[in-house]
Amino acid sequence: MSHPVPTVGVVCLRGDEVLLIRRGTPPRLNQWSLPGGRLEWGETAQAAALRELKEETGVEAELLGLIDVVDGVFPARPGGEITRHYVLIDYAARWLSGEPQAGDDAAEARFVSRDEAMALVEWDETRRVIAEAYERFGVLEA
Repeated sequence: MSHPVPTVGVVCLRGDEVLLIRRGTPPRLNQWSLPGGRLEWGETAQAAALRELKEETGVEAELLGLIDVVDGVFPARPGGEITRHYVLIDYAARWLSGEPQAGDDAAEARFVSRDEAMALVEWDETRRVIAEAYERFGVLEA
């Protein structure tokens, strides 16, 4: 891969909970993260966010706004050559319907408390984006 890949992520809030997935594919295999994935040709970022959320978790939501755009630059091994560069476009969303069920490339999907999310998620940038969603949008009615 010789160029950055555009991707989307969704911080889906339900009450005081946030939806996480355990990744079933690299990078960050088996780590807890936000539902999301690559944009498809001709697809808007917002449409991709809602599609990926539905494919990975079975959940439907409405987007509330853009949280941030983050570079995910990952080496094959710590300190090694960069093998993946993703541009992550992260949105906040309010849950509308559906109970999480792992689908697509998610190994697991569930709503967790903010504290549990901060404990489960390993990547600092993902924790920061989740915290930003809570700060900007607060606790939403389920």
